[in-house]
Amino acid sequence: LGYYHHRPRSYLSTTMTENFDCFYCRDNLQGKKYVIKDDKHVCVRCFDKLCANTCAECRRPIGADAKELNHKNRHWHEDCFHCVKCYKPLANEPFSARDDGKIMCGKCSSREDGARCQSCYKLITPGSKNVEYKNNVWHEECFACFDCKQPIRSQSFLSKGEDIYCAPCHEKKFAKNCVSCKQPIISGGINYQDQPWHSECFVCYTCKKPLAGTRFTSHEDKLYCVDCYKTSVAKKCDGCQNPITGFGKGTNVVNYEGHSWHEYCFNCKKCSLSLANKRFVLHGKAIYCPDCAKKMDVK
Repeated sequence: LGYYHHRPRSYLSTTMTENFDCFYCRDNLQGKKYVIKDDKHVCVRCFDKLCANTCAECRRPIGADAKELNHKNRHWHEDCFHCVKCYKPLANEPFSARDDGKIMCGKCSSREDGARCQSCYKLITPGSKNVEYKNNVWHEECFACFDCKQPIRSQSFLSKGEDIYCAPCHEKKFAKNCVSCKQPIISGGINYQDQPWHSECFVCYTCKKPLAGTRFTSHEDKLYCVDCYKTSVAKKCDGCQNPITGFGKGTNVVNYEGHSWHEYCFNCKKCSLSLANKRFVLHGKAIYCPDCAKKMDVK
């Protein structure tokens, strides 16, 4: 807020011509200089000692013969009323009164109120190039990568806590590398078995179909969709000749001497008795319960 003093004031009056006494010391004032203070006639000595205001700058009394300036119940000698920053005299100049009571010229006040760089804390002058980010402001040359110290300018950047990084430094310092292509994962990605993948790399090994959000399985560190696993990888059941996938029905598997069966297919070929967790006789690719094998003389 700016103010303007028209001219300093002085209390000192002309020489007394009438017969009055000083209000305080009762000395006769006729032929002497005096001051009228609150409608009372006061000699110069008593005024300086008892009535003078104290200068807000030098803390000394403002005598009757001194020029005084005042603002909001504060008082200054004319020579003491200057900018607290540049010391420019402000008796006849516009000025700004700060909340802390300091007096500044218009130029210094605008500098004090201006935005300051988050990095160097120096004033950002109006019209200069600057960067605003998350309610903070920087000089353009101060908005730099925390790691390589190069100004970001028109480059893309990422933040980590309160620090700013250019994209290459952020990748080098923080990004995880995809298990498949070994390149950094900048954003998004998929985590499978505690390993990171690009979404576009998380695909079926055979048909390259994206696997995110679908049913899939892994075999020898390779990922397969259900269809490709059935046709390319899964063992065939010796009973029904269909793939043993581990999906849905038939997730339990019986393995014996290089042969595999769905548990629900592991039945006696003659009587269809389920032989899971029971004794059986293998003849070729067929299995029999002990009773049927004895009747058929299968050994």
